[in-house]
Amino acid sequence: MRSSKPRSRKNNNRNRQPNQGGGNIPNRVFDSSGPEGKVRGTPQQIIDKYQQLARDAQLSGDRVATENFSQHAEHYLRMLGAAQKEIDERREVQERENRERQAERDRERAERDAERAEREAAQAAQAPVVADAPVGSGDQPGLIEAAPAFESGLVETPESKPRPPRKPRGPRKAPEGKQAAAVDAAPAPVQATDVSE
Repeated sequence: MRSSKPRSRKNNNRNRQPNQGGGNIPNRVFDSSGPEGKVRGTPQQIIDKYQQLARDAQLSGDRVATENFSQHAEHYLRMLGAAQKEIDERREVQERENRERQAERDRERAERDAERAEREAAQAAQAPVVADAPVGSGDQPGLIEAAPAFESGLVETPESKPRPPRKPRGPRKAPEGKQAAAVDAAPAPVQATDVSE
């Protein structure tokens, strides 16, 4: 089993990153020197190829070649299984760290909320208390009972204020040219005449 990347003898450990033992094995391309020659591909592709070669050898009746191909396939299966196990362990560690970080964030948020609630309670305790007497009772003129702020949660905006009623319009005036024509076309007032004559 040789990696497809050529390495020089001097720099064989310089480019390796720590804690990446089997990190990329499932996607890495290998050159496998088997009994029938080189097989190249990812571990899963090599496993499939050796299993196919073992089936072909079994059909031809060659028990030695069948066992040889099966052992090669088994080697890559173990390697792939170990890499997958390492990836799963790393994922579990990362998920555990993420859960711990999230729990720490939640704890900090709860502490901030508690501190904010204490500050608001302290400010409410320092606020002046309004008189118990009803408005206009005469005991203390000018003292108004405070209403709780934002009872409904709505804020009055210019659009939500009621509009003042409009003034009624007077009679419309016709334009001057049409007004003169309207006077000419109007029937003359009838005068009362005495019919007794």
